[in-house]
Amino acid sequence: MATGSTALVADDELAALRDRIGAAEPALLADLARLVNVDCGSYDRDGVNEIATWTAAFLARIGGEVTRHEDPAGRLGDTVEAVFRGAPGGPRALLIGHTDTVFPLGTVAQRPFRLAGGIATGPGVTDMKAGLLALLYGLEAVRAQGTLPFERLTVIANPDEEIGSPVSTPHVRRVAAESDLAFVLECARANGDIVSSRKGVVDYVVTITGREAHAGVEPEKGRSAILEAAHQVVGLHALTGRWPGVTCNVGVIEAGTRSNVVAGQAVLQVDLRATDRAGLEAAIAAIQALAATPTVPDVVVTAVERHRHWPMEKLARSARLVEHAQALAGRLGFAARDAATGGASDANTTAGMGVPTLDGLGPIGGLDHSPDEWLDASSIVPRTALFAALLLATGRDPEIAAWRADASR
Repeated sequence: MATGSTALVADDELAALRDRIGAAEPALLADLARLVNVDCGSYDRDGVNEIATWTAAFLARIGGEVTRHEDPAGRLGDTVEAVFRGAPGGPRALLIGHTDTVFPLGTVAQRPFRLAGGIATGPGVTDMKAGLLALLYGLEAVRAQGTLPFERLTVIANPDEEIGSPVSTPHVRRVAAESDLAFVLECARANGDIVSSRKGVVDYVVTITGREAHAGVEPEKGRSAILEAAHQVVGLHALTGRWPGVTCNVGVIEAGTRSNVVAGQAVLQVDLRATDRAGLEAAIAAIQALAATPTVPDVVVTAVERHRHWPMEKLARSARLVEHAQALAGRLGFAARDAATGGASDANTTAGMGVPTLDGLGPIGGLDHSPDEWLDASSIVPRTALFAALLLATGRDPEIAAWRADASR
């Protein structure tokens, strides 16, 4: 076996991890119900901080040195950081999960946590309360086995991943700069795949300013922002496929006041994605070029970037993490294929810094961000055991421990 996972994690250790996590399954499911039943959309500071407080207490209980970083603007929830110290000379690892969801206040009252027929549902059950709990329970199981095989392991639970991690990214980048590898506990794909590459994403707000006029009496004095918006939408959607892996979607248009008024303003919300940095940079330049050359005379178009994640491109050293995960999954009795996906996560940040990164390590689920979001409850124990075993294997891998001596990743 290329990674030598059998030598790094003995059969009895693997069985003990699975048995320990299996015994903890009722408690994990109770915690899942508790966390899902808290409204914690990204902008619901109180709800997100309720999850942060619970997470911080769990991390402190299993031996973490916990710090909470407040949003300087006081709008978003706290970023939880916990440091665990282990074996001198071992690698340094960063584990990331998030405490927010995309769902507005009141969603829990409409559709609370439910477990029926082995399928769990509820707001954020997959994205990513189950992944967050897999991180916590997996780490707890490793701690119970003995000495942590990392020199330092840092957990970051961030409050704002669903809006591009604006306040937590500086903390992620600070820790990642001193880490040899990163694991992100977003859930596995619906078919069980883990994730080693993700598209990059940029959110834009395109504002078009024209000139209002009476549409019947003197329309020639107006400059229609809606007409220019139509040209911009066609141009933006034409970026899809211009470079391999690039997609561009105008998801929201807000414009005009009345049908008898030439519209003076329009606002577009735009989602731009690409599989590699070169494609994303080219598409960014194209969006700015569209804004700089409007079709309707005398209108002004501005394209303002709100959030950006560079693509998570699969790094050469990430392949070793994939090999470990696949070998261990096979020993646990299931397959863990390696996949690319279109959604961005904090893994984009760490991989973009050159840190070998693996994502999609949580339980299996699907239909994220929708009312039909679901989680396969039977996948919780095996996937959490896989993550725990992966911590042991990578922490003990002498090749990974040697990465720090070679600055080139």
